[in-house]
Amino acid sequence: MQIRIASLDDAEELLKIYAPYVEKTAITFEYEVPTLEEFKNRMTRVLERYPYLVAEKEGELLGYAYVSPFKERPAYNWAVETSIYVKEGCRRLGVGRRLYEELERILKLQNILNMEACIACPQGEKDEYLTWDSVRFHERMGYRLVGEFQQCGYKFHHWYNMVWMEKQIGAHIKDQPEIIKFGKIEYGKF
Repeated sequence: MQIRIASLDDAEELLKIYAPYVEKTAITFEYEVPTLEEFKNRMTRVLERYPYLVAEKEGELLGYAYVSPFKERPAYNWAVETSIYVKEGCRRLGVGRRLYEELERILKLQNILNMEACIACPQGEKDEYLTWDSVRFHERMGYRLVGEFQQCGYKFHHWYNMVWMEKQIGAHIKDQPEIIKFGKIEYGKF
């Protein structure tokens, strides 16, 4: 398996990975699958500042991960919100772990300090649209629970909770180095 930077040429295949999450799960609270044009626009916005990674094996895209700003105000520049989607049938094969490990490595080069994950949770142990698997995955990746919102998401006639999980990946110091845009990091280190 190879982890590489996504290109807009990957967008159609990545959208095929994402669509079942929208149509069949409450993992994303999006109701409609975005158009290919909108999906490409989202990728472009991410790549202006941050990495957008794909996992590929023998030409097949198995999943993708990216980050976006945690909040838009400058004081939040050292924190990002993570997103990850793995192709149906490819979960529990190490795809997510490899994507997140590479994502973390690049973010450290950018001087990012906090990785934040906003994760939907079912009311009980699980329902037909959502389980606790995402929370458990993030726990295994070193994230800790920092907050929970009750019944804040509504999809498929169900109410869902939302948790925030966080992983700190760098030292928080008084004279914090500025964030380096993704396109400006030394690719020799990538």
